[in-house]
Amino acid sequence: MVTSPKSPKSPQSSKGKAAAPAPAPTPLSVEAQNAAGILPASHWTEQALPEENPGNDGASTLESFMSTTASLASSIYQYRTVQGRTYHGEMGNAESWEPNDPRHVESMDLLHHALMLQTDGKLYLAPLEKKKVQKVQKVLDIATGSGLWSIDFADEFPNAEVIGTDVSPIQPSWVPPNVQFELEDCNMEWTWRENSFDFINMRFMNGIVTDWYALFRNAYRVCKPGAWVESSGTSGRFYSHDGTVKEGSATDQWGKVFREGGKKLGRTFTVYEEDLQRKGMEAAGFVDIQFRDIEVPLGVWHPDKKAAERGLWWKMAVEADIEGYINYFWNAALGWTAEEAKVFTRHVKKEWNDPNIHGYFILRVAWGRKPE
Repeated sequence: MVTSPKSPKSPQSSKGKAAAPAPAPTPLSVEAQNAAGILPASHWTEQALPEENPGNDGASTLESFMSTTASLASSIYQYRTVQGRTYHGEMGNAESWEPNDPRHVESMDLLHHALMLQTDGKLYLAPLEKKKVQKVQKVLDIATGSGLWSIDFADEFPNAEVIGTDVSPIQPSWVPPNVQFELEDCNMEWTWRENSFDFINMRFMNGIVTDWYALFRNAYRVCKPGAWVESSGTSGRFYSHDGTVKEGSATDQWGKVFREGGKKLGRTFTVYEEDLQRKGMEAAGFVDIQFRDIEVPLGVWHPDKKAAERGLWWKMAVEADIEGYINYFWNAALGWTAEEAKVFTRHVKKEWNDPNIHGYFILRVAWGRKPE
């Protein structure tokens, strides 16, 4: 294990064009919120608060599952602060809605494990030829977050060079020798040479990407002939087969706010509903495109033990920092205070812990190959 060097590469490097910082968004008007079916903060604050149940709170069980890793902390980056939570510094027109403070990094780590459970412990579903290690020499992990995917992949492929990119330098500093992390905004023109990578991984990019077609064009350009790209994303709403996720419920409102917030910022959350992974890959020129759609339960209501475990870990991961996940959009899209948003999360957690509400969302994992 070695300390990962901090690369000077940034979106302002020679091949990328710097963009002006995105202006601070203004909340949706009351009329727009009403038209979208979004209930006002008063709907939640005027109700009796659900009782907190620490035993059902994912955050309360973190210590049982977390491994200790040192966070990469650097004073050279000045973070933005939104309602007491920190976000990445100014970088072109990057506009990530997730905080980058330690509490949220812990949630990201849990989310990595939760996603691994959805895919039966596999880091990727693309048909990489693991036995022919010479075919996997250089790998790119876009929007790496806390960096665990890059680290795990590097351990599995010790002869491959793995580069993880993000707009926040929050990755561990103690990593395998074949891993490095770089600051990059995936929405800008990518700075790597053509035909550079054997595999490109992209996870959880809902609400981040400004142009999914441009994203996959960039990926196609830097992929080697015969290389694979894989994208994991979620639906922009929660579903139920039996109608127990009701219109106007907290779970229903969660999806509505993210969808409307994504529209306002021009960074959609309806990646699954718009079929953007498949369409983007196809338009870029990838072939042999396949995908797997996985129903992920909300909580432990599912009668199948394995499915219930998958739902438990996803709920735990989000509840580890549920306020962090909604802090940005509930402020930017709705103009709510942090306290109003916190009240809303109490109602959300009550529903997610209710075994009579059978909610789920769709996780789509899609992969395609660049022709040889």
